[in-house]
Amino acid sequence: MFTKILVPLDLSEPQMSNHAVRYAEALGKAFDSDLRLVNVQSLVPVTFLDYIPRDFDEATRRALENELAAIAADIDRPPERISTVLRFGPIYQTILNEAESWGSDAIVLCSHRPGMERFLIGSNASAIVRHATCSVLVLR
Repeated sequence: MFTKILVPLDLSEPQMSNHAVRYAEALGKAFDSDLRLVNVQSLVPVTFLDYIPRDFDEATRRALENELAAIAADIDRPPERISTVLRFGPIYQTILNEAESWGSDAIVLCSHRPGMERFLIGSNASAIVRHATCSVLVLR
């Protein structure tokens, strides 16, 4: 049913990330699916560039890629069936672009229970649900 499952992770929320990974892992086993872990980071505003170290982008990239690799290594699937990718840009649009370009037929992600601020500004999870062209499983 699902051959490619995309798992967007917010690395600042390890408990939620682990929850999404475990669900995706179970689905991956059940359907013999490939899994792709993706983390999207916002771009550093141009106005801050004078205040950060020159190697900030590269150091950040390495640290995040290592964190994604550690999460992937803990998944009980053959390593060739798991991939990781780090992207920079607007979160929900970048996740949707990744799902489209990789050919995902499912997205598994976690979301906080909506609070008032989510109703006023929206959430990435709700935008992904509204605009995805594949199935989306949102976990609480």
